Amino acid sequence: MTEFARPMVSLGFTAELFPPGTHMCYLYNDEQERLEIMSDFVRSGIEAGEKIGYFVEEMTPQALRDYFAGLGIVPAEESQLDIKPSLEVYCPDGRFSPDRMLGRLRSAYDDGIREGFNGVRLTGEMHWALRGLPGSERLAEYEARINLLVVDSPSSVICQYDANHFDGVTLFKVLNAHPMMIVRGQVVHNPYYLPPQEYFARYPAPNA
Repeated sequence: MTEFARPMVSLGFTAELFPPGTHMCYLYNDEQERLEIMSDFVRSGIEAGEKIGYFVEEMTPQALRDYFAGLGIVPAEESQLDIKPSLEVYCPDGRFSPDRMLGRLRSAYDDGIREGFNGVRLTGEMHWALRGLPGSERLAEYEARINLLVVDSPSSVICQYDANHFDGVTLFKVLNAHPMMIVRGQVVHNPYYLPPQEYFARYPAPNA
């Protein structure tokens, strides 16, 4: 059976196109820049007929939906833009499980394609990991495993980290797990990235 190449994806905030399944880290320290970049990311997904999952921490889901609407970013149908509180998504029972969350990302991709969308893009505001909830110490492991997930469930994924609040050790391990990073609105190949095999050789995953 012939395998057809997947069309490249516009992220909205840069002219460069990327293959579906790209996993990016967005380290930011400017809230206005973050809002502009993520608004462009959501807008381009809507225009491309993709389904968008947004896991929000800084606003309520309705406030973020209203913010987008004020910029003219309105989904063709309500189900196209799925906004949920990040804590509810990552830690629904008060603890973080990488296996459970990866299953949720896999289901989000499968559901979006089954519903007839052209693709799926996902983004999460990662401040929930600063709450000290059980399992949050496995954050970087989870990020590294996303690189394996997107091979077969090729969502475009952006993980948002506020550099003003995460400590340097955590951010370095998180950077190790992302092939691409966003710097001032431009996507660059991450020189700190370790492919999963190398990552887990350096940072063995705990038995869970």
